[in-house]
Amino acid sequence: MIKIFIADDSALMRTLLSDLFSKEADFQVIGTASNGREAVEKIKVLKPDLVTMDINMPIMDGIDALEIIMKECPTSVIMISSLTKAGADATIKALSLGAVDFIQKVSGTICRVDMIKREILDKCRAAVKVNLKKTTFIESFPKLEYPKKSFTSFNSFQKDFKVASKKMDEKIIAIGTSTGGPRALQQVITKLPEDLPCGVVVVQHMPPGFTKSLAERLNSLSKVTVKEAEHNDVISPGKIFIAPGNYHMTVESQGDKRVIHLNQDPPLASHRPAVDILFSSLAKFRDRVVAAILTGMGSDGAKGMKCIKEHGGFAIAEDESTAVVYGMPKAVVELGLADRVIPIDAIADELVQIVKK
Repeated sequence: MIKIFIADDSALMRTLLSDLFSKEADFQVIGTASNGREAVEKIKVLKPDLVTMDINMPIMDGIDALEIIMKECPTSVIMISSLTKAGADATIKALSLGAVDFIQKVSGTICRVDMIKREILDKCRAAVKVNLKKTTFIESFPKLEYPKKSFTSFNSFQKDFKVASKKMDEKIIAIGTSTGGPRALQQVITKLPEDLPCGVVVVQHMPPGFTKSLAERLNSLSKVTVKEAEHNDVISPGKIFIAPGNYHMTVESQGDKRVIHLNQDPPLASHRPAVDILFSSLAKFRDRVVAAILTGMGSDGAKGMKCIKEHGGFAIAEDESTAVVYGMPKAVVELGLADRVIPIDAIADELVQIVKK
């Protein structure tokens, strides 16, 4: 039985979530709170297995409450976030402080909660299995300014494997991740040197808006340049491109350049962006590809990694000892695709060593 605590300033949301969990045989709602201070006090006493924490609450917000909880009584926490720029910023901060995952806050109607019922239940069931020592990563969180960007919907993904131009001798790094990914990406990308001799493309499962906040945060902490990818961006050394939420990302040949293409083809196994689509698009670059699969639920990336390996690429999987959720890396390892299986704190050095050969 999963003992769950709900912290939300909306009485309606507390009721809707309580009703949702109460209908499941493996959940028991053991308490609720309408503000962060009340949540902290009750959680210390009730010791739930899992907390759903609203970000915006009176008296003490969800971020401050989360920080206290992770320091004084570490508990698996899933943040409930609004889809706003401020909400996205706060969510990325919460993930760096130790929150396991997040769910976009619904408008408050029963039908909307029902629409994401499966997502809520799946994420909550996965969250209680997490080793909390792997999620805590507390540090200062800078205030960031966000430039306005726009990108157009494209539907140009071509499933061909023509060998890329021989002029493109630079290697390319690809990274795929999901649950626990923001923390893992921070541990990898912030260690990459300014003179990194190749570009990096990243798929992190996240909704629109959140990927921009993640990219801006990583850019503020890194020696390399990190940005949310836009259609026709040219991949170049020392540049990191994160796929925008709700867009698949592929890498295509354009003369002697490698360029990013975005499209809104149907989600793959409920994911858009999908790691499999990015990885598969890279296979045509053969032995110039170095791909890493990090923490995450499910198996997205395994099929794409198989394609990369079949065309001569190099595969790295995060070791179970550091993965917040050992799902995506496990799928790659069990298929025998990984050339290296290493902990998250060693992956950046391994990537640099390989691409500088």
